Amino acid sequence: MAAFCEEFTLCTLAGPGGSALPPGLLGLEPDRDRVLLTDRGRTVTLYEVSDQKPLGCWSVKQGQSITCPAVCNSETGEFVLVHDNKVLQIWKEDDTNLDKVFKATLSADVYRIHSVPNAEPLVLFRNGAVKSLDVLLASPQQEIESVFSNEVIRWSEAFVEVEKPGVVFITEEDVNCFIYVQHCNPYMLHKFKLDQGGESSTPLSFAAYLTNKTVTLLCLYSSGCVYKVLIPLLQSDSEEQHILPKTLLTRLEESGTIFKHASIAILDKDHIAVAGCLDSPEGNTKEWVSLWNTKFQTLQDSKQLPLGSTGQCWCYRGRLFVTHGKELKVILYKCETSSLAAALGKIKSTPTSETKSLSVNWNMLQEDGLLCVQPDQSVPAKSESKRLLRSRRSTGAKAQLEPLTVEQLLLIIKNSSPNVIEEKLMNFLSSAQIPDFQVSVGNIILALVNRCEAEPAFYPSSCLIQLTQTHGLSYSMCPGLMTIALEKTDVCLLQLCLQQFPDIPEAVTCACLRTFLSISDDSLEEMNINVDSVAGYIDTAHSRKMENQSEVIQNGFSFELLEENSCDAQLTQKSHVMDRSKFCPVGPQKAVLLNAILCSAYSETFLLPHLKDLSAEQVILFLQYLQFLYMKCSEQATTSLPGIFCPTINQIMDWMCLVLDAHFTVVVMLPEAKGLLSSLHKFVRAQVRFYSELNKIEGSLKELQRINNPKDVGLYSIEVLKLV
Repeated sequence: MAAFCEEFTLCTLAGPGGSALPPGLLGLEPDRDRVLLTDRGRTVTLYEVSDQKPLGCWSVKQGQSITCPAVCNSETGEFVLVHDNKVLQIWKEDDTNLDKVFKATLSADVYRIHSVPNAEPLVLFRNGAVKSLDVLLASPQQEIESVFSNEVIRWSEAFVEVEKPGVVFITEEDVNCFIYVQHCNPYMLHKFKLDQGGESSTPLSFAAYLTNKTVTLLCLYSSGCVYKVLIPLLQSDSEEQHILPKTLLTRLEESGTIFKHASIAILDKDHIAVAGCLDSPEGNTKEWVSLWNTKFQTLQDSKQLPLGSTGQCWCYRGRLFVTHGKELKVILYKCETSSLAAALGKIKSTPTSETKSLSVNWNMLQEDGLLCVQPDQSVPAKSESKRLLRSRRSTGAKAQLEPLTVEQLLLIIKNSSPNVIEEKLMNFLSSAQIPDFQVSVGNIILALVNRCEAEPAFYPSSCLIQLTQTHGLSYSMCPGLMTIALEKTDVCLLQLCLQQFPDIPEAVTCACLRTFLSISDDSLEEMNINVDSVAGYIDTAHSRKMENQSEVIQNGFSFELLEENSCDAQLTQKSHVMDRSKFCPVGPQKAVLLNAILCSAYSETFLLPHLKDLSAEQVILFLQYLQFLYMKCSEQATTSLPGIFCPTINQIMDWMCLVLDAHFTVVVMLPEAKGLLSSLHKFVRAQVRFYSELNKIEGSLKELQRINNPKDVGLYSIEVLKLV
């Protein structure tokens, strides 16, 4: 299930007065919790998104025009823009006048500057050449070779694959579209031709993401069709021009509807957002922003834009930026793991009565094996146009089947194969109304669990996960579900149960913990576990670059403070232990699973005896991970971890105390545990000292406030208190 959440206005867009809409933004560049907005005139503004306040505003001279959106150089923290096609300007956040900042005139027109994480920005010229910013600054007037002459760049994006940044851009010449992949160091250039595939409409917007050395490009056409194109980043040096085929991913509207202007944004691998203006054959226009599930090709949510829109949208850190009238709106959204049960039957209708809500009838098959989406209240005639969806069913079935009942599905579960059961279960879950939904789902999963217990070779994992994702189950309804999952080591199902079941016994929780700790990280990498929730604080590459970065003391935490007043025990490998505590001792997949354990409900009285079943190796690994989380929490000013399903600092401390209580003798006697205990002890002592000093400062400030008599300073004043 995916849906829009609350929204707010970030700023007012610059433009002509009166009722005319602004021309839109030239670009929006994210920078942590900030965004850098470049209008189509002379101004660049930096905004704090969470507070909706401007942090800085810069303008070029009257008569000059910004032609390339400003970006932030992640290496230096400086901002870079291009005005009048060739004039490059670089400034810092504390600069107030762009006339006094660094300027350089280049020898060719610039199309776009792309910011790259942990690297210099890449500059894409209108002739197709790509240069690193530091190379350009070394010789601004260097000759820029031309990659093409008659083609026009329509879209570009930068990607980083194995620490090697590159740029993917699309050009257009007449009716042909070409895709270029260019790397700077070492220089490599590959050219592909985009297969038109009989599409007569024009491409309006592009978006892309990188997975496994392949760029997945999504193309939105004016007909409402979204196509997918796979672009390999690594290609042979053959001069033969390859043609990249495109496949229809989804159709956003019925045939005949035309998008006047629109843009597409990728929310995750299964969800996209589209903002734009629709023009129907009847002459009706509609401005809206919609959220789509591309895996099951369903509309998930939509919002009308009655004040008009330029059709621009950007997505960054769970926020969707959309132009609406003369304002830039920020719309929060949520995207759950894409499943059939979540995608079907939950399509929200828009506030206006003109838009009909849509539901999917998986039984209505066309002759070509495609599936149609119909309005809830009426069935269109055969001659009417329908929005088509792809189906995995065979093309032979034409007749509309009656929806399955619970009793029929239970009979099918008794003796059918897992594939047949999964197909029938999809049909059942797609029904418009299921009487006594929670009871029905409970009976179905009990039947599946009973057959799993009777037939060890039978295990329909996908069906069990689909039913668990309906949020209609609890442990008491199906106590054998987690037992079967433990026997099959189905960690994905166990994680889902831990996150959703509020009544899991402590013995089962500890059994899950033992399973998660015993399975290897290499085995977990092959499983489909979403690691987005831990990406904000776990470096999956365990980069050694962190060791050379300067220490910043936050919340009183610094590894240097731990060296002061150290414990009496002298460790021969103290520095090695200290460095290891900076990195996560487990992989990101295992971290997600352990977080599900830490966030589960339990009673200390019943949990403590079962924790004693952990082996010594598992205890040390679990304590090391808890120490890593505790130190990560302490590094943040909010003492909390970013992301969802992340444990709080109180939960981390509670589990650490429980594990130490359950294995006190083992931890004390193990040699490999001494360094861990010493590091924890010194860390806690450093924090206690820090908070003690804060208490002293608080007392001093209160005393000073009591001594100083309040003065009449008028309506507004700024007072500075100096502590000598």
